[in-house]
Amino acid sequence: MTAAPARPSLPLLAKLNLALLAGFAFALSCRLWPEWLHNPDLSHGLFMPLLFLLMLHESRTAGPHRYLRSGPLVYGALTVFLVFALLALVLAGIYAASLGWSHALVEFLLVATLVFQLGAGLVGFSSERTRLIPCNWPAFVAIGLWLLSAPIPPGTYSRLTLGLQLFVSENVLRALHLLGVAARREGNVIELATATVGIEEACSGVRSLISCIFAGFFFSATLVRRPWARALVILLAAPLAMVMNFIRSLTLTLLANSGIDIAGTWHDVTGFAVLGVTAALLGGLALLLERRPVPGSVSVVPPPPLNPRPATSSSHLIPLAVALILSLALVTFFVRNTRPSLKPGGPAPNLLAILSAAAPGWRVDTSRDLYQFSDILKTEYLAQRTYLGRTAAGPTEVIIYLAYWRAGQSSVSSVAAHTPDACWPGSGWLAVPNPVMREAPVVAGRTLALAESRIFQNAGHPQHVWFWHLYDGHPIAYENPYSTRELLSIAWRYGFRRDGDQLFVRVSSNRPWADIADEPFIRDCFARLQPLGL
Repeated sequence: MTAAPARPSLPLLAKLNLALLAGFAFALSCRLWPEWLHNPDLSHGLFMPLLFLLMLHESRTAGPHRYLRSGPLVYGALTVFLVFALLALVLAGIYAASLGWSHALVEFLLVATLVFQLGAGLVGFSSERTRLIPCNWPAFVAIGLWLLSAPIPPGTYSRLTLGLQLFVSENVLRALHLLGVAARREGNVIELATATVGIEEACSGVRSLISCIFAGFFFSATLVRRPWARALVILLAAPLAMVMNFIRSLTLTLLANSGIDIAGTWHDVTGFAVLGVTAALLGGLALLLERRPVPGSVSVVPPPPLNPRPATSSSHLIPLAVALILSLALVTFFVRNTRPSLKPGGPAPNLLAILSAAAPGWRVDTSRDLYQFSDILKTEYLAQRTYLGRTAAGPTEVIIYLAYWRAGQSSVSSVAAHTPDACWPGSGWLAVPNPVMREAPVVAGRTLALAESRIFQNAGHPQHVWFWHLYDGHPIAYENPYSTRELLSIAWRYGFRRDGDQLFVRVSSNRPWADIADEPFIRDCFARLQPLGL
């Protein structure tokens, strides 16, 4: 084993860059700490700062000690990292203006900013003139693992969890049939003879999937040295996590079929067991693949000695310092201009009074449990009534839902993130492709503002949905809550305007609009909504 090459003393500019990067990493860790503490999917993030330092130490001590020579490729890579870091930070600031700094998309962009900054720092610090951190696999993993410690953007998270929920529930159903257990599936819900088991988001396997991939990369950087072994550990991480979560879901379903209450202890114990077993299996595999050479059996040719004298130039670190100082200025600007400005206003509208409490020929049910969504929606002003009756088309159901936010209570994009497009698929309703995404309903001869129009299906039952999102008394038009471009457009337009109240109106029915438009309770509802902007 040979000693690492001598490193020049750090110039002042390098120390400044190092201090700024450390400051950004510390500030981001403080920002993410509540998320790591309370989000089970990201509990591994609690160890990220320590593992980051550990892998940097591994990079410096275990090698290989590769350093970069100045040239067009190095300066090009440095430029790309710095440009992407600034773009990600600008996007994070614009989104924070409307979503808030604690939103998952904002925190993900902040982590992406840090990753690009650290990537630029690695290019600068691994130069032959600095030689602080070698350019090797442990250093790459130390930087990249920050992304796996970041909250997943809502659209991506919804798609991922929904796909995993359907995958797990479908395969559990197949396994039950092979075992001779009678069962049927509706979306992510499995109906047994004696119980009903729902594969919820927490049981989808997202937690074990992310944690196992995180562990796979970490083990590849610290426990194995051969490139093929590292690739194998990483590639097996995701399949192993999915298999173990399938076994857990099947076990819980069989316990429920036996009459055992799987909520609480069983649910939590099996969850922690899956995480522990998958990490242990992956770590054991990494140790098995690593066969360290016997001392003295391999001769190592020492590298040529490097000049230990202090570097005479640190000009290659000037772009990094400029970009980091500019990043600090941008953060200061956005923080100062994204403070919520709750202004006193008039009384909130009585939402239940807008919805008719009685309708001749219809049974009216009022939802009493909407308070459970107050923390998610960030408002306590919620109302919903269901009207069951018969029209010329046959048995008809109409649901009218209202939600209201005072000025400054929530951002425009935060409200826009909870549309039926984002929320309904998780409960088994699948969107039907429909070329008409907007229509202008007519009520009592009055043409309403353009409504977002959707059709969903669940077990063959259609549901027509129309909804409006009003900001400061004016409808907002948007199509796709998963679209970064559209959310960015909303954030850019409304981001620094937090002083308008917001109203969300949703009408859903198993019948088209023409079949329900003339009902008196529909006319009365929209007559009462007209003063509010609809």
